[in-house]
Amino acid sequence: MKTSRRHTEHHRTDRIGWLRAAVLGANDGIVSTASLVVGVAAAGSDPHSILVAGVAGLMAGAMSMAAGEYVSVHSQADTEKADLARESAELKADPVAEHRELTGIYVARGLAPELAQQVAEQLMLHDALGAHARDELGISDTLSARPVQAALASAASFAVGAALPLAVTALATAQGLIPWVCATSLVFLAVLGAMAARAGGAGVFTGAWRVTFWGALAMAITAGVGALFGAVV
Repeated sequence: MKTSRRHTEHHRTDRIGWLRAAVLGANDGIVSTASLVVGVAAAGSDPHSILVAGVAGLMAGAMSMAAGEYVSVHSQADTEKADLARESAELKADPVAEHRELTGIYVARGLAPELAQQVAEQLMLHDALGAHARDELGISDTLSARPVQAALASAASFAVGAALPLAVTALATAQGLIPWVCATSLVFLAVLGAMAARAGGAGVFTGAWRVTFWGALAMAITAGVGALFGAVV
């Protein structure tokens, strides 16, 4: 007798929360710090001032990313909790109407009315709120908001991303600082974009090109402003 092999699938949707925050943080760390360094250098500042500005940008950016991500994701979590509380009250007040609503959702997805009614009944007997949260509200454990996780991932990844152009700034000569920071930062961005795309199952080249293009544009504009106005940007 042949034994069937276990069918296993590997999906990436459970990575969406932390992956988005980490990629956004690292990308912002590289782009903003490199742009800041290049802008200050283009304004004619001395190497020490450039490095100090970069370190200040790292600290301010990491804290800003953490606070912004926490507030943003916490707002999403509050909305989810409010919707779940409202749905729970509706289930207690009128379970028959909620059963009809769930049945209608399954019919719209392609099930026959009789089967949809049976599926809705079985799922509501098992976990009525969970069924409505998933199929009516689109809330699931995999994609639910996690504010602390997002804030920590954003702050840490921003700091790591910002440290890369700062290290180049500390090692480069005054004359070669701008080209070295620009070139290495674009390489960092390309690697980051490729890694993020691979982790998320997307096209590696597309991911690398996308972040590299926008990073180059940001550095070019900031350098132009610094050179034009001769001011710390």
